[in-house]
Amino acid sequence: MRLGVLDVGSNTIHLLVVDAHPGARPLPAHSHKVELRLAELLDEHGAVTPEGVERLVSVIGGAVQAAEDKGCEDVLPFATSAVREATNADEVLSRVRCETGVDLPVLSGDDEARLTFLAARRWFGWSAGKLLLLDIGGGSLEIAYGIDEDPDAAVSLPLGAGRLTSGWLPGDPPDPADVRALRRHVRAQIARTVGEFSRFGPPDHVVATSKTFKQLARIAGAARSAEGLYIQRDLTRKSLEEWVPRLAAMTTAQRSTLPGVSEGRSNQLLAGALVAEGAMDLLGVESLEVCPWALREGVILRRLDHLGRSTPVGG
Repeated sequence: MRLGVLDVGSNTIHLLVVDAHPGARPLPAHSHKVELRLAELLDEHGAVTPEGVERLVSVIGGAVQAAEDKGCEDVLPFATSAVREATNADEVLSRVRCETGVDLPVLSGDDEARLTFLAARRWFGWSAGKLLLLDIGGGSLEIAYGIDEDPDAAVSLPLGAGRLTSGWLPGDPPDPADVRALRRHVRAQIARTVGEFSRFGPPDHVVATSKTFKQLARIAGAARSAEGLYIQRDLTRKSLEEWVPRLAAMTTAQRSTLPGVSEGRSNQLLAGALVAEGAMDLLGVESLEVCPWALREGVILRRLDHLGRSTPVGG
């Protein structure tokens, strides 16, 4: 069957169309995405602005049309932290439902962590042993740990690259005092959760998902995305520690010239790097591997699992 998954994230509205059936890996057929930066379209009270709501409705309507054009039998929509934490979330969801016909479920931070962990587990398989997963989105940081498909521990922290950039780094380049303050804030938040993971012992494999980690790995020397999904891409803490001060000294325009860094995400790269560095340091991670699958694939895999359980044997 052809499925679409509509991810209403803090940075991007992304429709991923896949051909899939239970027991098989989902094969990407089409990608439609718009960088809306919803996390930046909030007023001083934390509500999505009227302009933000109008743009969100318009982009979701376009994604629904794209899914229809590509022959999707079903679309699995979801929203993450930007909508979840908006003070007018109910109003936003009602407008989306009324004007596009999309009933948009809002994932909890725990859901995000667990579904992303499922995707990473399926990608690396059982032989990877105990997995530690890190994911930096626009609005939140997810950490999960476990040996099965459902993690033993999972947390979501309000340490997304977009959120931190808009709230802590107004300068371009940022003021060194602001960078230090953000570094302290990030590490204090992560440090509160370290005990939840350290009690399980060291992981066998550490993996990371998200655009932030892909870009950080790329500027540190990992292979280009054009070289395919199956090339191993690693990021070491040592290389990240070397890059953080360099990124802090750059303007947004200068960061956008780095390999693999898109113009739309270059302003968030420093905040993302500070979160990545803090997480790797406090969790004792020397090196991690970037996983091509993440939350969207986790949503699809969970849906396929449910379909597989409802199909009669031999049917």
